[in-house]
Amino acid sequence: MFTGLIRARGDVLENAPNPIGGNRLMIGAGAIGRAAAPGESVAVNGVCLTVVSVEESAGALTFDVVPETLARSNLGSLVAGDAVNLEPSLRVGDALDGHVVYGHVDATATILRIDPEGQGVRMWCATPPALDLLICEKGYVALDGISLTVAAVDDGRFAVALIPETLARTTLRSKAPGDALNVEADPLARYVASIMGKRDST
Repeated sequence: MFTGLIRARGDVLENAPNPIGGNRLMIGAGAIGRAAAPGESVAVNGVCLTVVSVEESAGALTFDVVPETLARSNLGSLVAGDAVNLEPSLRVGDALDGHVVYGHVDATATILRIDPEGQGVRMWCATPPALDLLICEKGYVALDGISLTVAAVDDGRFAVALIPETLARTTLRSKAPGDALNVEADPLARYVASIMGKRDST
């Protein structure tokens, strides 16, 4: 489990296809990498991945990315040199300053426009059709692992307001219209929609 508060940015060192399917992803994770151990969970652009191996001297972490994850996220498009958002898993006693994030990405959303707004920016994204009922104004959403509040919802799109601190600490500062972001809907909304759907079908 995660909070959606990005602890560091890492760099993709390698993203190689596995002959039997999926990818082997290596991330230069600095202090997060040096503190991690095989078997632990780290969120990479909001995707919960299990550490396969650690190169402590370089703080490099290796992960296996299965086909299901590649189909639902933007991890397959990463190339060496790309920056990624990193968050280690939540420990008992840690502050929950963002919102509950599982690292189970639902889909990707394309950035439509980014408009200056006060000290920050307003970013509009296309709403993935499957998430239309799960994204609501003033609700939570995680974009590339970042806990954000939905500022507005319109027909087929939603907006988040990004403060300077978020832009400075995450990869969103380098994003542009047309880029795809990993989306995880608020888990509470997901469960409520599932329960209501089952009730309506009975």
